[in-house]
Parts: sequence; C-alpha cells; structure tokens
Amino acid sequence: MIITKDAVVVGAGASGLFAAAEAGRRGRDVIVLERTATFGNKIRVSGGGRCNFTNLHVTADNYISQNPRFCLSALSSFTPHDFIQIAESYGVSYYEKEHGQLFCKGSSGQIIAMVRQLCEDNNVRIIYNAKIHDISKRGDVFVIVTDSGIYHSVSLCIATGGISYPQLGATPFGYRVAAQFGLNVIPTRPALVPLVFSAEDSTNFAGLAGISIEAAVSCNKKYFQGGVLFTRRGLSGPPILQVSSYWRPGDSISIDLFAGAAAYEFLQSRRRHKAALSAILSEAFPKNFARTWCEVYSYVRPVNQFNEKELREIAARLHNWQIFPEKTEGYKRAEAVTGGVDAGELSSKTMEAKKVRRLYFTGEVIDVTGQLGGYNLHWAWASGSACGRHM
Repeated sequence: MIITKDAVVVGAGASGLFAAAEAGRRGRDVIVLERTATFGNKIRVSGGGRCNFTNLHVTADNYISQNPRFCLSALSSFTPHDFIQIAESYGVSYYEKEHGQLFCKGSSGQIIAMVRQLCEDNNVRIIYNAKIHDISKRGDVFVIVTDSGIYHSVSLCIATGGISYPQLGATPFGYRVAAQFGLNVIPTRPALVPLVFSAEDSTNFAGLAGISIEAAVSCNKKYFQGGVLFTRRGLSGPPILQVSSYWRPGDSISIDLFAGAAAYEFLQSRRRHKAALSAILSEAFPKNFARTWCEVYSYVRPVNQFNEKELREIAARLHNWQIFPEKTEGYKRAEAVTGGVDAGELSSKTMEAKKVRRLYFTGEVIDVTGQLGGYNLHWAWASGSACGRHM
C-alpha cells in the first residue's frame, strides 16, 4: 500500500513533533513515524519528571558545536518566550527554578499533553511501532518503506535524536540516513554524563558515595558551580555533568572546594588550633569528606603543626583539587551527546540538507548540544519550528 503525504517526519520526539505541528499549521499533510510504542520519551524524563522545557537565558554560548554559529538563526526565530506563549495557551503551569530554568508545576505530562494536542490541532497523525526498512529518493519523491506500508513524500524530516538513553529507544538511525545521503557525520561522545574515577581515586574516594559538596568545577576553560555528588563509581551532580561535555580522555578536572571564599584566610584564622586539620575542614565540608581528603594527602596533623608554606600548599589544593577521570559512564547515563550530523551540511535557517533538496534534520541528531538547564529541549523546539516553517 502506497500512502502519499506532503511530509514524513521520522521520530516522535520534541523536535520532530514540533516540526510536524508547524508544518501542519501551514496546511501540509504530515505523518510522523515513531519506532516505539509511545512518543516524547525524553520529554517524560526531563527535569526529573517535571520537564525543564526551556531556559529564559538561551544564547548560542549555551551550545557546543563544531559550527558554533549554526544555532543562532533558529534560536533567534524561536525564543523561550515564543514557547512560553504556546505553553500558556495550552494551560501549562510552570515556575522558574534557578538561572532561568523553567519547569512544569505538575509533571512532564503537561508538556507531553500540550505537544499531543498541538499535533492533533494541526491534523498531524502519529504512527507507532513503525519499523522502517528502507529510505530512498526517486526524483523529487522520498520513498519510506515500513512494515505497515510505503510512504511517498516530497519532504522528509529526520528527528530521531542522538544515542543517549538507548533504554528510551535511541538509535543511530538518523546518523545512518545522513551518511546514506552523503552528509558528513561528526563522531559522537556522551555528554551531560557522570564521570568515573581512576582506579587510584576510586580506592581513595569511593567510600564517599552519597556525599554532596558545593564547589566550582572547571575543565578546558569551562567553569560551572553547584553540588558535586560522589557516587560509587565517581562524580556526578550538575557541575560535573556540565564539564563532562567538554572533557576528553586524559584531561583532568579542577575542583575548587572553596569557590567564592579564600581557603588560605580560612586556615590562617584557625592556625593556632590544636584540632586536626580534618576537624577544622569539617566546618566547611561533611565530616567524612574532610577526614578522607586529609588522609589521602597526608594532612593528618593538628592545624597548629603546619607551617606557613604548608598552609599555603593546602589552600592551593583546596582551590585546585585535580581529578583525572578514567572515563564517563557512557551513553546509557548520558543526558545528551556531542557530535552528530555536521551542521555545516545544513541550512541554519531551515535545517534542510544543502546536498539533498527537501531532506531535513532537527534536534539532537544534529551536532548541536546544549548545556544543562533546559537548553537541549529548547534547541529541539527551535530547530523543529525552523524545519516546520519550510518543510
């Protein structure tokens, strides 16, 4: 059975559904093919189930890409306030948490229901459990062969996402389609992902699992502040997830345990105390962390037994604690990926492939990766909207 449509979207995630709804609003006959039994799987888990759906402070600087200016056009054409206007029109209640992050007051189901209704209002149909066997282009027509029929369309949008969270249905399908049509695909890496200790650091610090400390973390000239969480395997928490996107194997990360304060002045003010250094540091950190940290670096004497040079050395280490992670926890724990379809292969205004007329890519499948804080979902909305206005 041959089914003819104006446009076929592959992938019922945030960017694909937004592209489909926008195209449908223009009167295009659109169908979405989704390989799983549900849609919006990443929307559902975003923000711990409350969906951090955008950020009020979105700029191009919040994104990683080998083509860093590519995202500018889509972001300027679809701003956080554009999304808020749509959300409010569908009755989504939300609040600002911190640093411009917007979350649903209820659950991520509010955004899922909104997107579902947006598609229905624009006559977009979603086909679930759609297994695609082949995609080709014959003249001006794309031919999509599935187990439930053959679709013909003049426009095709690949919105299959990256390969993070494979347990939610992520696959490299979109990268394969891009390569099939001669587009360059930049190798991917896990991003926004916990880091794994080296064997030595694991021996020293694995016992701290569950402890969180406020700190500033930097790697490759990127700096983030927040709660660093010790896990059984290594480090997590917002600043660790952030720097993981910039970390490469062999790199160190620097942790400033006294971010916003002066460690030397803190130690100097207590230098006459007879208490152990770990007891003094317990004023600033959890007791187990202070004790372990001091034991690892052999700072086990009373504070009054350290000389001036030693106190300065300790203060320097507190401000620049070097950790050399062995690896990340991989795609299964990653909230995003870096790499993907080379943005240089696409129009920044329309998301259309420069080499293949009417072939579009949106969302995470493209080499554009947002920082933590609602930026990746906003890229999904913005790139999907750009595609849908032209598809």
